Order: sequence, then structure tokens, then C-alpha cells
Amino acid sequence: MTVSVLLFIILAIGAAGYALGVRRARAAAGGDTRKLHSLTGYHGQSVLLFSAVPALVLLGLWLVLQPLYLDHRAGAMIAVADIPEGGSLDLVLADVRRVAEGLDLLVASGGMTEDDLAAMGAADSDLKARLGGVGVALAGEVGEGVFEAARDYRHATHGLSLAMAAATIAAALAGLVFALRRIGTDYRARNVSEGFVLLLFIASSLVAVLTTVGIVASLLIESIHFFRLYPARDFLFSLTWNPQFRGGSDLGIWPLLWGTLYVSFVALLFAVPVGLLSAIYLSEYASRRLRALAKPAIEVLAGIPTIVYGLFALVTVGPFLRDWFAQPLGLGSGSSSVMTAGLVMGIMLIPFVSSLSDDIINAVPQSLRDGSYGLGATQSETVRQVILPAALPGIVGAVLLAASRAIGETMIVVMGAGAAAKLDLNPFEAMTTITVKIVSQLTGDTEFASPETLVAFALGMALFVFTLGLNIVALYVVRKYREQYE
Repeated sequence: MTVSVLLFIILAIGAAGYALGVRRARAAAGGDTRKLHSLTGYHGQSVLLFSAVPALVLLGLWLVLQPLYLDHRAGAMIAVADIPEGGSLDLVLADVRRVAEGLDLLVASGGMTEDDLAAMGAADSDLKARLGGVGVALAGEVGEGVFEAARDYRHATHGLSLAMAAATIAAALAGLVFALRRIGTDYRARNVSEGFVLLLFIASSLVAVLTTVGIVASLLIESIHFFRLYPARDFLFSLTWNPQFRGGSDLGIWPLLWGTLYVSFVALLFAVPVGLLSAIYLSEYASRRLRALAKPAIEVLAGIPTIVYGLFALVTVGPFLRDWFAQPLGLGSGSSSVMTAGLVMGIMLIPFVSSLSDDIINAVPQSLRDGSYGLGATQSETVRQVILPAALPGIVGAVLLAASRAIGETMIVVMGAGAAAKLDLNPFEAMTTITVKIVSQLTGDTEFASPETLVAFALGMALFVFTLGLNIVALYVVRKYREQYE
């Protein structure tokens, strides 16, 4: 039984429980629902919750724990001789899962029977051909231990799937009977229903917190693993980035951090003045008709995919800067450069700064403007000395959001700035960022346990710490200049 069918059965039991709960509540009240503590709908909801929620929780836990148990069981059957030289148990377990899936497909397609499967062994000459015929690709030859583990994996999977279906349906039915027996005139069904909603709110509010904890924990664990293989001193203080997957790597973070900061600085240097000035104009000077046309046009920039910006940088902005600035000034001959990526990224960031700053400026109370005008200040003096200081905390937040977006950008940097990790002040030279190298180190056919791959997590952790520091600085600025307005 598939998970989707099982979900449908559980929801059907819950829906039936709702109808039975409403009917039983009316029967308990003798037809006069005023005798009930709660409305009949709450009684139906309580039965639905007791029927569906425990079964769904059990189903979720089962789906999480079953693969772990199956991998542990299969791993216990794998002998050291079944692990190829230079390989790992994880690769062998991947083959076990593929073989088990292939055997399932062969039986389902009619190419084999259960008796054939029981008689077949890893030594059969056509085994790999049969598995290849159903689209199963293996890392190596199928050993006897791998094949036996795959057969056991297949049988255990089927048995556990049947047990999962029986357990979840039994839990739904047990919850249905339990909830129906509790229904009576004094049963506080509304409290049960509202208590569940409260728990749902609490769980929803914890999602962001738990997600952050999970991200930090995963980065931290893999970073610790990396620093056990590669000296932290070399990573933090080396000025060279030169990964060599065959040994002799130099994995210093500074060239990548410099490229990240340089590209982000150029982007913000372009986006913040343009975005802020456009926000001031739209909120304080532009007519309603012009504002209604200009603001949506600016916000369209936020909806353009970053790959399109990357193509724009590669095809248009890069050659333009090379032909009109870099080559005439003798600063470079390539179209990929920090300036190319920074300018295009700045265009992408304009709506982040403009729209948020515009909303913040419009939120400044009109009484402040009127008081400034009453004291004889001009409109420009009011904007400069009253409105902008009042809106400063929100503007800092907008700039921070744009900076975080710039630091985390990848595609524009790949296509506009290149992939060269180096320390250079020339804005017309190709450089790269931390995010680009995270992607490049985690892609390809490299071994995951190598320092050259695990360094991606250390880079991610460094980027996280850097952005956290940026948030702390911005929070300090906001608290220092925040004003309370009635």
C-alpha cells in the first residue's frame, strides 16, 4: 500500500469520524443541542482530530525511522570483503537499495517470479543484465553479500510497509472509537479543538527556530569534521585558494571572502543611492499618477530570474565595460569582472531598497511634516532633517536585506565575475565569491569525505557568521537611532 493511499484512508476515517461525532453529540443531547457544552461542530472536530492526528504522527515517524532501520540491518549483513577497495559502506548500501528496487521491478513486470528470485544468486550471469534492463545502474559488480542483503532489504521493506499500514489504520480507528466514547453533554469538545489549534500555532512558530537550529547544527558538525582533516589556522589565515583533489590543497578563505565583499560593495554602492533617491522622489515629490506607474515598474526588477541577470551581465554589460573602460584604461581585457557582476547585481537590488524605503518613508507620521512646514522649513529641508532621520531604522533594514541578498547571490557572480579566487583591487579583474565555491566544491564526482568537499560547509559556516555579525551591527544602529512616534 502506497503512502498516498494510506493518507487517503486516514483522512477518510477522519471525515467519517467528524460526521459520526456530530451525530453522536446530537443523540447524546436528545435532539436539543442547547444541553451540550460545545457546539456539535466542535464534537465532530474532536473526533476528527483524535482519528487523524495520532495516525499521521505515527506515519511520519515510521517513514523517518524505517529507512534508518533498513540501512542498519543491511549494513550488518555486508562483510568487509564486499566493500570494494577505495569505496565505502555508503556506496555498497546504495547498491543494495538499487538491487532491491530492481528486483521489485523485475517481479512487478513479470520478468521474474518469487520462486525465480529465491533461486537466483549473485553468481547468475544475467543478473546485472536483468537489472540493467529495468534501468538499475550499479557502482560495481554485485557480490553475494550485496545480493543477499538486497533480497533481505526487499522482504523487510514489504513487511514493514504492511506493518505501517496496519498500525496507522489501527491508530486511526482506535482514536475514532476513543473520541466517540467521550462524547456527552458535559464533554468540553471546544476546549479540545481550540487546544489543538493552539498547539498548531506553537508548532508553526517553532518551525523557523528549529530550521535555524538544524541549519547551524548541520554546518557546525560538517565544519568540525573538515577542521579535523584540514588545519583551521591555514583555512582562516591563508591567502591562497587552490583546491587539489589529489592532494596538496591550499584552502584559504580570504580570497573568497574578499571577492564576496568586493562584489557586494560595488552592488550596494550602485543600488543604495539609486534605490533610496527613487524612494524619496516617489514618496515625497512624484504625483499619484506617476507613482502608480513607476513603483510597479521598479518592482518588476525583483521578479526577473537571476539567470536572466547573469545572461545580461555576460552578453551586454561585460563586453560594454571591457570595450569602453577596461581596455582603454589598461585595466583588463576580459568581460568577466567585479564591476560587471556588481553593476548587474546592483540593478537587481534596486527594488529591495526602493520599495522598502518607500514604504518606510510613507509610514512617517504626517504630523512631523506639518510641524516642519509650520516652522518654516522647505520640503527638501523637511526630507533631509525630519523624514530621513525618522525613517532611518527602516532604511537600515532595507539596506541590510539588500546586503544579505548580495552576499548570497551565485548565478550573477558565476556569469559576470568569473571563478578566479584572488586578492586584487582592480574592479575590472575576474574574481569569485564564497557561494560560487560552495556550489563548485559540492558538485561533481568527488568523494564527500575529502577536505576539498567538506570545505564547502566551513565556507557556509563562515558566511553564516559574517551575515550574523552584519545583522548585529544593523540591530545596534537601529536601536541607537530608533525614535518612538505617537
